[in-house]
Amino acid sequence: MDFWEYVSSRREQLLSDAFQHASAVFQCMVVAALAGVAIGALTYRSERGGRIAVLTTGTILTLPSYALLGLLIPVLGLGVPPTVTALVLYALLPIVRNAIVGLRGVDPTLVDAARGIGMTGTARLLKVELPIAWPVILAGIRVSTQLSMGILAIAAFASGPGLGNEIFSGLASLGSANALNEVLAGTLGIVVLALLFDAALVLLGRLTVSRGLHG
Repeated sequence: MDFWEYVSSRREQLLSDAFQHASAVFQCMVVAALAGVAIGALTYRSERGGRIAVLTTGTILTLPSYALLGLLIPVLGLGVPPTVTALVLYALLPIVRNAIVGLRGVDPTLVDAARGIGMTGTARLLKVELPIAWPVILAGIRVSTQLSMGILAIAAFASGPGLGNEIFSGLASLGSANALNEVLAGTLGIVVLALLFDAALVLLGRLTVSRGLHG
């Protein structure tokens, strides 16, 4: 059968895999965003702390996906736990780095003004610094989301959820009638999801970034 016939015959399974893929990326990105911004907020004032945070998360990103999953499987088992852990760890670097850069780029006079009207350090961070740094942080989240889309496909090696199962199944049965259709369906599905997520994050930026910070 041709590709579109294959997609039609496997529509329910493909939609299920696509939903699992999108759900896993979304949930992991929420965790990674919260953790990454927290790490950035805790370290951006210290030159040494910032370097350590970027170096540590950068080192994690250099680990091959198979190697990291291989290290996690004996500890966490197969399926969702090692997949989620790996995705969150891989997603941290762009968010941490951009959070540090964004927070350090806030105009010191604005921070001094906030301090002058009696704002506490926490209030200055939440009400002044983070909102100003948000466009830069969001750019890091967009990069991490695209990385996570592709890395999740490899997590099928650890019986993880998502469209990677289509790709792995097709590669394992190359030469059979629908092997290429499986690989193509999984790959195109991930590309479409990546584009949809990026469009959603662009829209989020337009809704949450102050007009004065655009451009």
